[in-house]
Amino acid sequence: MEEGPEAAQARASREASGWLILLQEEPDDPAVKRRFEDWLRASPANADAWMAMQHVADVASIMPAEFADRWQAEVARQRAADVQATRLSPVRPRWPRRRWAVGGAALALAACLAIVAAPVLMLRIESDYMTGTAEQQKLGLQDGSEVTLAAGSAIAVSYEAAERRIRLLQGEAFFDVAPDPKRPFRVIASNAEASVLGTSFGVRLGPQGVTVAVAEGIVQVGYPDRGSMMPQKLEAGQVARLSMDGQISRTTVPPQLVAAWRRGQLYLRDETMREAVDRLRRYYGGTIILADDALAERRVTGVYNLDDPEDALLGLVRAHGARMRRITPWLIVLSSS
Repeated sequence: MEEGPEAAQARASREASGWLILLQEEPDDPAVKRRFEDWLRASPANADAWMAMQHVADVASIMPAEFADRWQAEVARQRAADVQATRLSPVRPRWPRRRWAVGGAALALAACLAIVAAPVLMLRIESDYMTGTAEQQKLGLQDGSEVTLAAGSAIAVSYEAAERRIRLLQGEAFFDVAPDPKRPFRVIASNAEASVLGTSFGVRLGPQGVTVAVAEGIVQVGYPDRGSMMPQKLEAGQVARLSMDGQISRTTVPPQLVAAWRRGQLYLRDETMREAVDRLRRYYGGTIILADDALAERRVTGVYNLDDPEDALLGLVRAHGARMRRITPWLIVLSSS
């Protein structure tokens, strides 16, 4: 089967990170240089990937060591969240213990690119529908139900005689469900489940758990793998947060603000800065790094414009007297000072 352009790009990125490491290890080996030059000329994707890797080296040369460490930690955390969300087996990065000419920061960034590529490809294989950065998509299902996918989101659809089942693999979605008493409509996200007969509600899968918010009707939420826990019912304007460790907390929201991202708004109510940044990442065409844990755990409330994620980030940090630094046009670092 011929390799598609996205798969070719992902493969070239992984190979470019490998060449960066090898060229640092054997800088004077003529055989290595010849092989590298042959690879570079083999395809435009390889040349583009190598140019991107050179940008990585440029970033490393100006990035403070603590930011490079934070980048590595953030990628590892996001990778773990992807694994939890898609039930994939984790791949543990092996960080070389040598000192490279470009420096450990460049090597860490290169390895991060290779680590991130794998779950994206797996997600494309597993999902039926998927959106990219800052992309929103409205889908009609075979029973007349509608699903609106937020940016950076993915679902898998399975309709059977006894039930309608959607798996939220990443991001968030809003469901407008056509009534069918004989076939419940279930949304599975990680280890949590939302079940309805016909209603409108939103589901978000984040690194800390699943959030279900009801715009209209009644939704039942719970953990199907925890038989001892009774499901809970939510009505219009009610929100449930189901943590990965099996805890359910509840709050309320005006029904018209459920899934406000459909109208280009990010509505936050007593959420952590980490959660807010995770949601904004899906609308920003680069990388956002939270440089300290104290800032990540501060609470945020407000409405922000998703059409301008950089301005939204600036508003978030200003509210806490923090700082936003643009390291490159595609890299932003948030820190307390």
